[in-house]
Amino acid sequence: MKKIIYTLVLNFLISLSIHAQEIHWVTLNEALELQKKTPKKIMMDVYTNWCGPCKMLDKNTFHNADVAKYVNEHYYAVKFNGEGNDVVTYKNNTYANANYNPELANRRNSVHDFARYLKISAYPTVVFFDEKGEVITPIRGYQTPPQIELYLKMFKNDEHKAIETQEQFNAYYASFKSEFKG
Repeated sequence: MKKIIYTLVLNFLISLSIHAQEIHWVTLNEALELQKKTPKKIMMDVYTNWCGPCKMLDKNTFHNADVAKYVNEHYYAVKFNGEGNDVVTYKNNTYANANYNPELANRRNSVHDFARYLKISAYPTVVFFDEKGEVITPIRGYQTPPQIELYLKMFKNDEHKAIETQEQFNAYYASFKSEFKG
């Protein structure tokens, strides 16, 4: 009996992994180049290696089939370690992390200059950019698939441009009907 249950569970897990959809991540530099050929907005996940909510966002939200499909279709997706040592070129400026310590790669490290430029004050933060690479806004904190769906669709459809007050956002939020499972 244990072998039958084990086999059923194993087959179920294999079928899930076969049908799982992953987000196609690129670097910010790659996304900005891709925008020149095919304009799309950018969704950038700013994370750190030590951040628990960042890992939850990746596992629970970015591995969600609805989120992955929508992001892959409508955005260039970027993963950016806010305390990493990648070099980023943005608006003819180069950003690095001169104080990066490789011994602290999985612990708190020096904040990357690009994270400072974006005024990232918490992890995770998802930063949205328009088709020209201009920052739309950062969204701080862990987001479930239905929570991030609101922002993905609002920014993709430029509906944020008509929202000027907190009351207007609250009305948009209240009327939003999530389609993502999660």
